[in-house]
Amino acid sequence: MSFWRKIAGLAARNLDEAECDVCPPGLPGEDPAFSTAVTALGAKLAKADGHAQAEEFDAFSQVFQPDAASEGNVRRLYQLARQTTRGFESYARRLEKRYRPCPQLLEDVLDGLFFVATSDGVVTADELAYLARVSELFGQSPLVFRRLKATHLGLEAGDPYAVLGVAHDASDADVRAARRAMLSEAHPDRARGRGLPPEFIEVAEGKAAAINAAFDAAMRERRTMALQGAA
Repeated sequence: MSFWRKIAGLAARNLDEAECDVCPPGLPGEDPAFSTAVTALGAKLAKADGHAQAEEFDAFSQVFQPDAASEGNVRRLYQLARQTTRGFESYARRLEKRYRPCPQLLEDVLDGLFFVATSDGVVTADELAYLARVSELFGQSPLVFRRLKATHLGLEAGDPYAVLGVAHDASDADVRAARRAMLSEAHPDRARGRGLPPEFIEVAEGKAAAINAAFDAAMRERRTMALQGAA
């Protein structure tokens, strides 16, 4: 299924015109402003590392498949937009303004941009900064960005969410539930109850400590983000 058809399906499921008088008419895949903004964001991302590679357009075409009739126009716009990264923020703001009621649609756009960024095998610090800024302008939580980053680039060493086995944007309740379940399995008393030797009990104690440390780190980070968001 092409990106445009997927986006149209998401919009049809998530946008209720009776409740949303600010949504643009029609579906995103049929909206020239949407197509223009997504194409420009993809092209300017390709320039973010200073080198707009041919394979990046191939990756863009692979994930953001335009209809055959508009492919030529998309290619021309892409070639023009990739000359500089200037102006990308205005395109991101435009998409957020038009599709604010459909956050999953905006998440899919960022997901596709991550795919483009990884197409040459290396994601530079400048590309990550570009993607983080787009995510911010889309109004996404930093935890959504971290989840998409981990999906495409892998978890960072010591990431507490990797220890807990939950998504970065899981609810607080789900994070607590994951901790409880893991502690239930790793609790040293269970090892003692099975009559395991002291070495196994030490391993269980270490695992329980790591789980608690990961939970504390995740919740501390969330509190900091909440305070920054309220400031």
